[in-house]
Amino acid sequence: MKTHTLLTVAEAAALIDAGKVLALAGDEALLAQLPKGHWIGGTIPYFIADQGGTETRERLYASELTQAKPSAIALKTYTLDTIARIASDAPDNGYTIVILPAGSAIHTEYANHGRDYADMFIKPIVGWIAGVHLDDLGRVAPKVVNGVAGGLLSEAAVALHVTLPAERMAEIRILNLFRQDPEGDVITFAEAGFSASACLVNGKPAMLADYIAARGLDLKLPLVADYHGASINTSFQGVDADGRTVRFYAPVFPGIEYRQAAPLGDYVQAFEMLAGGAHGEVEFSCNCVLNYLYGELRGRRTGDLYGPATFGEVAYQLLNQTLVYLDVHTPS
Repeated sequence: MKTHTLLTVAEAAALIDAGKVLALAGDEALLAQLPKGHWIGGTIPYFIADQGGTETRERLYASELTQAKPSAIALKTYTLDTIARIASDAPDNGYTIVILPAGSAIHTEYANHGRDYADMFIKPIVGWIAGVHLDDLGRVAPKVVNGVAGGLLSEAAVALHVTLPAERMAEIRILNLFRQDPEGDVITFAEAGFSASACLVNGKPAMLADYIAARGLDLKLPLVADYHGASINTSFQGVDADGRTVRFYAPVFPGIEYRQAAPLGDYVQAFEMLAGGAHGEVEFSCNCVLNYLYGELRGRRTGDLYGPATFGEVAYQLLNQTLVYLDVHTPS
């Protein structure tokens, strides 16, 4: 059986009963049927699988963590009071996969403060934001599961800490289509948050929604910040009906200069070029549901990178519109 693939509940249960270490994704009705074991899971119905981009509520996506030994893992549930310990709890040589439910207080906490947690950026932390079918937005809460404890959780995060043998190491890779438009305006914010009204455009006060309307900005193109050479996206969720507040899928931060991403031309072609080819010994991968939608990935493959298409990606901090994967290898 393939180690990264869509499975029936019975097939996933058989892997759990066989003692496999798994990261699972799927509809909450499917996750609720699984036996306890060495797994974590989160809700989402969108995936990049063998047959390409797939939307299904009938199957689970399983990532078998082949480098994780049951005797060398720790499954933990984190609350608002404990999530700041996630990197401290992580092994000195290994990796952590974390799943947080979208829209929850713990999602907001991690997004706003995760980069400041002790040991963050020292130990590999990768993962994703659980979501729901887009038809269920606002009606159904995203959920996560700690497979040892069981139960669907909407206000907690789950993490799988994996210790690797000394001869192996984990590295996080980020594939991002977007770069700042060098000709674009510089946008800054006075406060951190998942939404904004006021901002500065090239140092002058402005209302962000008015600026977007006046410039006719394409909201498929995220705001991009340059973090010491790394391009980090903040994707637009939309403009409120009152036309005053702009919502994002990740927070903006004060003291950071944002520019909208440079135009891509053909989004689909650009993404195929980005994700094509081989990517080493991939232990885990996830993509963004916005790439799934805007890149028209339904029925399309993304090279050898499979996994859930999520409401946000984690590569240490929260990311948007990014493909993230974890490579476990022997150092050269």
